[in-house]
Amino acid sequence: MCSSDLTSSIPPEDRGRAIGIWSGFAGGGGIMGLFISAFLVDALSWRWTFVLPIVLAAVGFVFTFRFVPNSAEKAPHRFDISGALLSALLIVGIVLGIQEGPERGWGSTLAVTGLVVGAVALIAFIAVERRTQAPLLDLGAFRDRGLSSGSLTLVVIFAAMFGSLLVLFPFMQAVLGWSALHSAAGILPMVVIMMPMSTVAPMIAKRVGSKRTIAFGLAAFVAGLVVLALMASVDGGYWSILPGLLLFGLGLGLAMTPSTAVITETLPADKQGVASALNDTTRELGSAIGVALLGSVFSAGFRSSMKPAVRDLPAELAKPASEGIAKAFGVAQNAGDNAPRIISAAQHALVDGWARAMWVGAGMGAVILLFVVFRGPGAVRTAEPELDRKSTRLN
Repeated sequence: MCSSDLTSSIPPEDRGRAIGIWSGFAGGGGIMGLFISAFLVDALSWRWTFVLPIVLAAVGFVFTFRFVPNSAEKAPHRFDISGALLSALLIVGIVLGIQEGPERGWGSTLAVTGLVVGAVALIAFIAVERRTQAPLLDLGAFRDRGLSSGSLTLVVIFAAMFGSLLVLFPFMQAVLGWSALHSAAGILPMVVIMMPMSTVAPMIAKRVGSKRTIAFGLAAFVAGLVVLALMASVDGGYWSILPGLLLFGLGLGLAMTPSTAVITETLPADKQGVASALNDTTRELGSAIGVALLGSVFSAGFRSSMKPAVRDLPAELAKPASEGIAKAFGVAQNAGDNAPRIISAAQHALVDGWARAMWVGAGMGAVILLFVVFRGPGAVRTAEPELDRKSTRLN
């Protein structure tokens, strides 16, 4: 169920709790999917990972027609087709460039093309939306503190969450020696904290305000990343990362729901479809940025730590072992007496790369925390329907 269905079908007094549940499943669903997929691969076959989505889609299809009301907009103006096409193009271009840059190189044709297309589409989107009488997204709405801080918060926390997951699984499998299913289970404590806190967050926001709730969530989120950066170690095992995971989950749960709520509350009732799309876009864009950025930092940290550790080994061993944790373990299988040394060096290099990635994520979170403290949402009023740009009123 998208957020526009929640705002159009749930009574106002229950809306905060409903958004909290939706946010919890939106954040925890991906992690739970990793656990279920790992179980299917280990217990059955990798083919079942393609069957499960079909089953879930069929169940969702039935439940949608049975329980979800029709929330179609009836606007007196034409749909902004140009804005819709340009927004899709800019998101596809930017995400493509960010995802392909670390893999193929930032100077590769595909990465550069994606970023250039995204940048050109962004400029065109801004120009079109400023001239259109009934824009798909009134860019002036971002002057509202709730919309701007909520959107930026969602981008950063999803960037850090998915970027951290990219690093967590290699740590659990290569350093701890866990299976895919065991590694996925190791993430569950974070979900156990995050999902209930997403439901509780609206009640906290009612008492202390959305700004303080988001700020406290971001503070816990940053603290969790700092703990992960400082405590993770080869010898410390899982217990060296568990405190950071719990803090991280606490921060995610507290920050996600009020950030989502301020976006839906800022835009008027007849723009809730746009609010829903904005919520989804911030999450997807943040996820892509996190995987690309933190993944690049992690890989660079691994290489810079691994190369000195294997410098005196034969080139046919040292070079491939420095390219990544999987290749290092592959090289070790045929390295004879050097195998323990290569594996130990790779494990410590992985932790070094982990720490660098966590520090970058913590820095991103700290910047958004300061933004929320000084430019966070004030008292949010329910926005009224707008007929055109002139009738839009901001806080």
